[in-house]
Amino acid sequence: MEERDFLALADAELARMEAALDQLSNAGEVDFDFELKSGGIIEIELEDGSKIIVNRHAAAQEIWVAARAGGFHFKPPPGSTAAWTGTRDGFGLAEVLSRCMSEQAGMPVSLAW
Repeated sequence: MEERDFLALADAELARMEAALDQLSNAGEVDFDFELKSGGIIEIELEDGSKIIVNRHAAAQEIWVAARAGGFHFKPPPGSTAAWTGTRDGFGLAEVLSRCMSEQAGMPVSLAW
C-alpha cells in the first residue's frame, strides 16, 4: 500500500476514534482527558495520571497502542476501512482500547466506532 493511502486510512480511523472518545467524555461516566496531537497521535490520560498513547506508524503501516497492559499493533483489513485488527491476536482496535481504558480507569469502558 502506498504511504499516502495508509495515512488516509489511519487518519480516518483516528478521527473515528476521536469522535468515540469525545462521546464517551461527554457522557461523564469515565474521568479522562484526551488530545489529538500532530503526526497522528492520540494521548489519553486517565484520572490516576496513567496514559494510553495511540499513534499511526507509517513504516509498519499499523496503528500502535501503548498502555499499561503492553503494546498492541493493528492493521487494516486488505482493501477495506472496516475494522483494524490486532496483528497478534486478531482483536479489534476498539475492543483492545476499551479493555486498556477499563483496566486503567478501574471501571468498565466501552468504545465503539
